[in-house]
Amino acid sequence: MKKLILLAVVAVFAIGSMNAQGNFRAGLNGGIPIGDAGDLATFAIAIDLGYILEISDGFDAGVETGYTNYFGKDNFDDFNFIPVNGVANFDLSDDFSAEAGAGIAFSLETNGGSDFYWKFGFAYDLDEDSDLGLSYRSVSGGNGFSIDGIFLGYRRSF
Repeated sequence: MKKLILLAVVAVFAIGSMNAQGNFRAGLNGGIPIGDAGDLATFAIAIDLGYILEISDGFDAGVETGYTNYFGKDNFDDFNFIPVNGVANFDLSDDFSAEAGAGIAFSLETNGGSDFYWKFGFAYDLDEDSDLGLSYRSVSGGNGFSIDGIFLGYRRSF
């Protein structure tokens, strides 16, 4: 699994070197666990790293990876994963955009495996290179259990 994660990170940087019209971006998010995850965790953080290409005016697409940690409550341990996903951004106006992404989340827990990951959200542009975002993120487990959260974050493009 470590080789697969390394390959995903290398792919993000390799794509970045292919086209000068793209941008690297990084984000830091705080989240509130909901649903099944709300019973097991008190808070979550997510760090996002990605490379986005401008496909057309008002539409961008790319790849992202990162790290997400849910802080366990009561007698439950923290649980964390590394998402690797495609992402698309649609401009709704000069200041607002919608974003959707889907991919796979690799658990960092012992015998954790991987599951389907998706997210959807909106962002408000603070300036040309940074925004504030509100997103819903979910990892769907094979037994009907899901890890869901609502996240608020800051993102910067480079």
